[in-house]
Amino acid sequence: MAVRLRRRAKDPEGRMPVLDHLRELRRRLIIVVVLIALGAVLGWYLYPHTLEFLRHPYCEVPAKYRFTSAIGGKCDLYYHGVLDGFTTRLKVSVISGAVFTGPLWLYQIWAFITPGLRRNERRYTIMFIVTSTLLFAGGVALAYVVLSKGLRFLLSSAGSGTQAQLTVSDYISFVVLLLVVFGAAFEVPLLVALANLAGVLSARVLKKSQRLAIFLIFVFAAVATPSTDPFTMCAMAIPMVVLFEAAVLFAVVHDRRKARRQAAERAEEHLDDDVASQVDPLPVRLESRGDAAARADSPVGSAWSDST
Repeated sequence: MAVRLRRRAKDPEGRMPVLDHLRELRRRLIIVVVLIALGAVLGWYLYPHTLEFLRHPYCEVPAKYRFTSAIGGKCDLYYHGVLDGFTTRLKVSVISGAVFTGPLWLYQIWAFITPGLRRNERRYTIMFIVTSTLLFAGGVALAYVVLSKGLRFLLSSAGSGTQAQLTVSDYISFVVLLLVVFGAAFEVPLLVALANLAGVLSARVLKKSQRLAIFLIFVFAAVATPSTDPFTMCAMAIPMVVLFEAAVLFAVVHDRRKARRQAAERAEEHLDDDVASQVDPLPVRLESRGDAAARADSPVGSAWSDST
């Protein structure tokens, strides 16, 4: 006796049991880890170029604030432990892999979220991937621009007669943390827009909490930035405020369209009493099961059914 294994029908509204939801999350996380691991292989071979790119802001700091090598006066970074060089290269390779494969694992995050959205809202997949990638790249680019000024402020705060001799591990950790924090902070307005699309945050709530949100953005910028200088804090907070206001504007437009669509649907459901209904003018006799069986048993009825 053959047993058929039927695949569970997919809910059009994206609802699933808790265990299936956890299995889906596990599957997406495994895919993300594999993608980042493959990108880390490429980052391992591109490490010399990545290190030179990350070291450039440090080299722009005036030589009187940083320790220069006796050979050629280069702005070299140092390490002391035997494994420090290997761990630094491994760390930079993994982070580079996450950056290189960013659009791919961002799609996995979006694919995990979209079952809870309507079908007409799932068309924002490409828009989400492109927007999130551009926002993260914009945050990283802004952090890289202000990095040299932030380093100059921090290294010169020790006073004259002092120089910084930075290790490659500490410097890379500081720079990567700053770049990631800026890039992730620029994703916050996109998350607000997604929450509005999912019905979690309405435009009315966002408009009421605008002042509090702006205050919290400046607090977050002061706490999240690795450097304590006000220039870096304002460089993060001001663009975040602008992006948050854009997200609020998006929520207002989306909620207005949603309200008009729901009003039109309710108007179609409640018909006016003065409007005549669509009725067939010629009534059709409904036959019972006995009449249908009798007609099928008779030769005339069977011939009539075969012809029809």
